[in-house]
Amino acid sequence: MQEEIKKEPQAKTPEEETSASEQRQPETAQPEAPQPEAPQKDAAEKKQKKQDKKEQRAALEKELSEAKAAKEAAEKQLAATKDTLMRTAAEYDNFRKRSAREKDGCFNNGVSFAVTQLLPVADSLEMAAAAPTEDENFKKGIEMTLAKFAEAFQKLGIEEIEAAGKPFDPEVHSAVMQEAASDEFPSGTVTKVLQKGYRIGTQIIRHAVVAVAE
Repeated sequence: MQEEIKKEPQAKTPEEETSASEQRQPETAQPEAPQPEAPQKDAAEKKQKKQDKKEQRAALEKELSEAKAAKEAAEKQLAATKDTLMRTAAEYDNFRKRSAREKDGCFNNGVSFAVTQLLPVADSLEMAAAAPTEDENFKKGIEMTLAKFAEAFQKLGIEEIEAAGKPFDPEVHSAVMQEAASDEFPSGTVTKVLQKGYRIGTQIIRHAVVAVAE
């Protein structure tokens, strides 16, 4: 049996030992980058937040001011429009009333003219009805015609002016004679109606011709 030949380890060169030594040495940590200090960071954030709040407040104040100005302008416009509408309504109301008066005046003038032409006929019929006659049918016919006159006058708004026993009024009465005053007819009172007067509304068609107590 052959004896095992033990090999002795070969000696390493100085270069190899240096390389192995370097491999065995632990790796050193790399230095970290310097970080900003925390207090400076917090101060910057607070300053930025304060600036943001200031800008937001300024923006809100601007919007509020613009809204207030718009509201005031709208209120002024509303007041002006309301005033214009009220003036227009008042002018229209005045125009309507004036037109109605003019219309009534035209109607009254037309009726007044027509009635003026018919009054002499009515006067003649009244004298005929007051005259003594033995023909009752004739008198009845005259009275019926006068009744038709009165009915037509009423439909047209024609009113007889009151005179007998009333105080004399130069606005509606025309005095042509005087009579002695009495207990029944004191001084200044209409004692007799010589010719009837008529009016339509406030418009005089014909003054009542009367006698007045002295």
